[in-house]
Amino acid sequence: MYNELSKLLSTGDKNTLAELIKHYCENASFEERQNLALHAEKIRNEVYGARVFFRGLIEVSNYCKNDCYYCGIRKGNKNAIRYRLDENQILSSCAMGHKMGFRTFVLQGGEDAYFTDERLCSIIYKIKNEFSDSAVTLSLGERSFDSYKKLFGAGADRYLLRHETANVKHYARLHPPQLNFENRKKCLYDLKEIGFQVGAGFMVNSPYQTYKTLADDFMFLHNLQPHMVGIGPFIAHKDTRFAGVENKSSDKTVVILSLVRIMLSKALIPATTALNSIDTKGREKGLRAGANVLMPNLTPTIYRDNYNLYDNKLSVGLESVQGIEILKKHIEELGLIADFSRGDHKDINFI
Repeated sequence: MYNELSKLLSTGDKNTLAELIKHYCENASFEERQNLALHAEKIRNEVYGARVFFRGLIEVSNYCKNDCYYCGIRKGNKNAIRYRLDENQILSSCAMGHKMGFRTFVLQGGEDAYFTDERLCSIIYKIKNEFSDSAVTLSLGERSFDSYKKLFGAGADRYLLRHETANVKHYARLHPPQLNFENRKKCLYDLKEIGFQVGAGFMVNSPYQTYKTLADDFMFLHNLQPHMVGIGPFIAHKDTRFAGVENKSSDKTVVILSLVRIMLSKALIPATTALNSIDTKGREKGLRAGANVLMPNLTPTIYRDNYNLYDNKLSVGLESVQGIEILKKHIEELGLIADFSRGDHKDINFI
């Protein structure tokens, strides 16, 4: 499978690549899919030793200047109950997570103008100063090269920026005219140039997605070679133009996850909250298909329900730190190792 994928990606044969993806998503037998997942899991274990890395997720703000057509915290959603965490709340969340063993903190939020370079650099510096053995990951959208450089200089280690789709026309059907794929692509390459561990990714079964647009995603990831890839199912939100769009099963997402693991053997790939929100066995299926990251929620509980990118998002139980001991046990029952270390990409030498 790796050789077949590699050949198609290196030759740029998008049509055949699209057919390969379609085969495993629609036409493959149960045994073929099972073997695909087992192959992906084997690759993951060879590279990372069956470890599942835990990150502490802190959703810092649901204010956003953008109006992405699929997103529940888009600027135009008047029903959203807005909030943002201040510096003390963020540091307190990190302190709680550090005490529990977390050594990576993921600060995620909408593109909120409140979080200027100055404010973010202060927060990052204080986290790194107080928890010097920990990594800081940011997921705060598109910013300028100079802004990214300042955040890296303050101590941020990683940056997650899902590209959502690498097909220009598809991108335009999911986003307002102010946003375009070329700028998203530029941001990702800027982040790599600066020195961040970089994460990209996309939704599976998003509106207007085809197997050819998925082939574009694979080719983009192959060229970018990100350190992290976030892959989750599209789930409709009631306050967007895609309200009422039927949510598909988790099957296609799990297949795509396995294929990406095979393509990018060293990538850090989460079994996302969205995957578990759409399928009660989603987390387990993701881990069995090659995923190796989980991100329990450290956000103060009073705000968690307001960070609604999609409907029926799980923010309690095993998706939160309150269920961490049960989640660790569940991981071990799957024959995996719960790892709370920084969990850097295999090629990163952290001293």
